[in-house]
Amino acid sequence: MRTVYQNGRVYTGQLPLVQAFVVENDRFVYAGTNEEAAAIAGPGSETVDLGGAFVCAGFNDSHMHLLNYGYALQVADLSRHTGSMEELLDAMRHFLAEKQFAPGQWVRGRGWNHDYFSGEHRFPTRQDLDAVSTRHPVCIVRTCGHACVVNTKALEMIGVTADTPQPEGGCFELGEDGQPNGVFRETGMELVYSKLPKPTVEELKAMLLDAQKHLNAYGVTSCQTDDFDAFATVSWQEIMEAYAQLKAEGKMTVRMYQQAQLTSVPALEEFFAAGYNTGWGDEWVKIGPLKILGDGSLGARSAYLSRDYADKPGWRGIPIYTQQQFDDLIGCAQRHGMQVAVHTIGDGILDRVLSAFKKAQAETPRADHRHGLVHCQITRPDQLADIQAMDLHVYAQPIFLDYDIHMLRDRVGDELASTSYAFRTLMDAGVWVSSGTDCPVELPRALACIQCAVTRQTLKDHLGPYRPEEAFTVQQAIDSYTIHGAHASFEEAEKGRIAPGYLADFVVLGEDLFTVEPHQIENVPVKAVYVGGRCVYQA
Repeated sequence: MRTVYQNGRVYTGQLPLVQAFVVENDRFVYAGTNEEAAAIAGPGSETVDLGGAFVCAGFNDSHMHLLNYGYALQVADLSRHTGSMEELLDAMRHFLAEKQFAPGQWVRGRGWNHDYFSGEHRFPTRQDLDAVSTRHPVCIVRTCGHACVVNTKALEMIGVTADTPQPEGGCFELGEDGQPNGVFRETGMELVYSKLPKPTVEELKAMLLDAQKHLNAYGVTSCQTDDFDAFATVSWQEIMEAYAQLKAEGKMTVRMYQQAQLTSVPALEEFFAAGYNTGWGDEWVKIGPLKILGDGSLGARSAYLSRDYADKPGWRGIPIYTQQQFDDLIGCAQRHGMQVAVHTIGDGILDRVLSAFKKAQAETPRADHRHGLVHCQITRPDQLADIQAMDLHVYAQPIFLDYDIHMLRDRVGDELASTSYAFRTLMDAGVWVSSGTDCPVELPRALACIQCAVTRQTLKDHLGPYRPEEAFTVQQAIDSYTIHGAHASFEEAEKGRIAPGYLADFVVLGEDLFTVEPHQIENVPVKAVYVGGRCVYQA
């Protein structure tokens, strides 16, 4: 049976807006006028009156961590308690008391940001967390996900001492007494994560279901997600099994494109031998690019720059991989026809990644590879020219401006700050720029991300605008979250538009994004969300 949605303000992927559209089974069959929609639907069709609501294609978060978000929903949410060190510690003590943890059970939290602390802007240490508990191991993850801190009990349980070798591509810090102070960065965090309890497949499914429900409430119908590194103790095979079971049970409400993080050539070869590669799967669960984590974050000063941090002389950040390792991983993917997406925040790591892409393409030329750069934040003009020339995709997070505006110039200096977050320049040059939130680094608030892309200002106090010439128009911001996201996953003929033949994934909003005041975009209510023509969220 066909369903007519009429009397709306419908953005199909091009202007002007239309009034109505028709859905049959899980696809759009028409978009246009009320009269033609009714005629095409025919007698006996169902009619839904949109009452003037704004409708666009469902939002596609082009880089996030769905499984990690489901896990984060189970631990203490420190993003709401990050005004001071004491507020953070009080929140963890309250969480410990409220949940009634068994003796020796890990107590975990995520979301703190020392840059928001009143007073001294420093990382917590094991001594700070000992004030939460000396009986339970405690682990708290910074909002960026690139650093964690544990208490003394946790250090004892994981067996890390001053004599423990430092890991390649990361570190754990030593305090003034020469002993570990509880801070772990980048690959050093694996020393902690490898000792955490292993979730079962059923527990993984519960996390994914919870995360999908939250995404739907923000209008998200598709996500491109990096899940394979969510748990050091869980294999990618177990994660794919969890997805397979959810799909078989008909419980998927977000379409998933896996950004498969595999950290070595042997692991990648094993993945290929198991039959997986870019494009494997169906409209619900699909394999996307090889995901490579290139460096860390600006907030943790682990993003790798081409020069010293302006506020930390002698320090350039942490490169996760050497040039040779990038060459080997990207070259292997290139030979097997796999798409590649690399996390690059600092311009120093971007130099290595661009070099590796050039080498791979020279050795094994491929058309329409759709390789890409995740974040692509700190950039120089010469690098922007290379991105355009190499036809790389950019997975941007405009919502990062909400925090980064506060510290960007202090971190990288005026020269680099004047050429960075250049998303409009790239889009105007013909580069495909999709948007996302890197959730759970940020909540999957698509509308808040669109607002930051349009205003280039912070959300609450409207600081900025930072480089206003890089602001998207509203149409560009919506397209970045829909059409460009679909292009990133080779699905531009399947999703991202309200047009005949496309999957009927759409969001109904309470206000017209083209006419609402830009600083109110994040407050526009999500009224309903449909995936494949089925309502998965109703306000």
